[in-house]
Amino acid sequence: MVNDQVDRFFEVLADPTRRQVVRLLGEGPQRAGQLAVAAGVSSPAMSRHLRILLVAGLVADERVVEDARVRVFRLRPEPVVAVQAWLDQVQAHWQEQLGAFKRHVEQTGESS
Repeated sequence: MVNDQVDRFFEVLADPTRRQVVRLLGEGPQRAGQLAVAAGVSSPAMSRHLRILLVAGLVADERVVEDARVRVFRLRPEPVVAVQAWLDQVQAHWQEQLGAFKRHVEQTGESS
């Protein structure tokens, strides 16, 4: 499950516009129109990107009480937490490998 979520995260964020949307939403919730202007894309293109981000679970949307036609988008923390956990595992593995290599070099250097 976690690996599927991580794979989907990277697959969805392979697109530079979607990465930009995530960066923009990192500053706070925004409407689709605001995101389209900031990203320099048309409203229909932004709608397609947001739909992909919604289906992947990277963003959530909420209706504005004053106007049910307006939706505000925000980042969901769960996918980011899953990716961070995966990155922590990768880092721990490489730390272990580099530590073993250092010990090997130190041991072979002492025996020379």
